[in-house]
Amino acid sequence: MKITSDKSINFSLSEIAEGGVQEKFAAEMKKVADNILDLNTEAKTKRKVTLELILEPNDNRDAVDVTVNVKSKLAPQVGVATTLLLGRNADTGIIEANELKSGIPGQTYIDEDGQLKTDTGEPIDKVAKDSKVIDLQKNKG
Repeated sequence: MKITSDKSINFSLSEIAEGGVQEKFAAEMKKVADNILDLNTEAKTKRKVTLELILEPNDNRDAVDVTVNVKSKLAPQVGVATTLLLGRNADTGIIEANELKSGIPGQTYIDEDGQLKTDTGEPIDKVAKDSKVIDLQKNKG
């Protein structure tokens, strides 16, 4: 049997299943577009949309059940790294963990609002109020 390129096979992807395949394809393309625009993914990673047609003929070979699957392969989210400072509170014995925000343990930094903060992100003025450090210059006479 010779298959020609004329309209002897009337099976248009955009029209089968009352447009259901086209809807599924459009939904997967939207996922791909969202993934490409997501700044948390690598820009150059290739994405893929796959249309799979599964054809299952009956015993008489005069009808075929068709299942269409549409799926996409997206770029994964890039990892986010940070440093966690761990220690045990000398007074209570409770383990404490704080994210290192300054880049170096013990170093203060200025945040995006211009506020001076400790290495774990606490405002310096709050820490100074809670501190038991005696200001000898202030107590001078």
